[in-house]
Amino acid sequence: MILDTESKNNKVKGGLYIVSTPIGNLSDITLRAINILKKSDYILCEDTRVSKNLLAKYEVKSKLISNHKFNEKKNLLKVIEILKSNCIVSLISDAGTPSISDPGAILVNECLVNKIEVFPIPGASAVSSAVSISGFNEKYFFYGFFPEKYNKLKEDFEKLSYLDSSIVFFISPHKFNKSVKNIKHYFSGRKILICREMTKFYEEYVRIDIDNLKAFTSNPKGELTIVISEKKKEKNLSITLKESDKKNIEKMIKKLSIKDITDLISQNTSVPKKEIYNYCLKLKNEK
Repeated sequence: MILDTESKNNKVKGGLYIVSTPIGNLSDITLRAINILKKSDYILCEDTRVSKNLLAKYEVKSKLISNHKFNEKKNLLKVIEILKSNCIVSLISDAGTPSISDPGAILVNECLVNKIEVFPIPGASAVSSAVSISGFNEKYFFYGFFPEKYNKLKEDFEKLSYLDSSIVFFISPHKFNKSVKNIKHYFSGRKILICREMTKFYEEYVRIDIDNLKAFTSNPKGELTIVISEKKKEKNLSITLKESDKKNIEKMIKKLSIKDITDLISQNTSVPKKEIYNYCLKLKNEK
């Protein structure tokens, strides 16, 4: 069943709206997002100074409530009470989709506990934007921000190195420089895409083999989104029979079946059974 949050008279239902905002270029916002923001009784935002730039551009005059990682728990009771009065409340982050490595998950869960409806207003995402231009495997694992503790980072890299998918991280340039050695150690043989200032005037994309990765000579501004490629598939190199194996096969070909010879020879060689079988067959046909 498809639910429409807006009725024929264009009335928006009360509830919490998770609204995606641009990750850089202020034009990257949907018409629906603008409409929801304008009709919101309150807008929860990380940094009111940042959000005011976007909201002013689209003439959104809804009331703002500062809601960041340091006060979201403190705000919780107040926001839930507002939502219980059937208000329309939007949650936005400084950039991209809220509650994904940004404040929001705590409020969403509390809304679900209180049977308050939560609606997604999709739009810009640094994760999907970076993966879409990577050229890597479309199956990806999103890790988020690097942890503060060095040992935790190494522990997680060890686990992630076994994943056969693309891996997406958020990271500051400073922390990236400190992590280059570990990235090269755990993800050797893979490729990396480094995205800086996506969709902005000075956007930059660095594509390189991880084995050739180097630290930035100076710390660029802004956070980085990096995508590490899937594990490199080992090429199935053609391994041929040794001359000694061939001689052994020639001695056995009249006495044993091809299947028995194939089983015996394969025990002491990495040559595929199919190749051994085909060699036996060739000898049989020559007799």
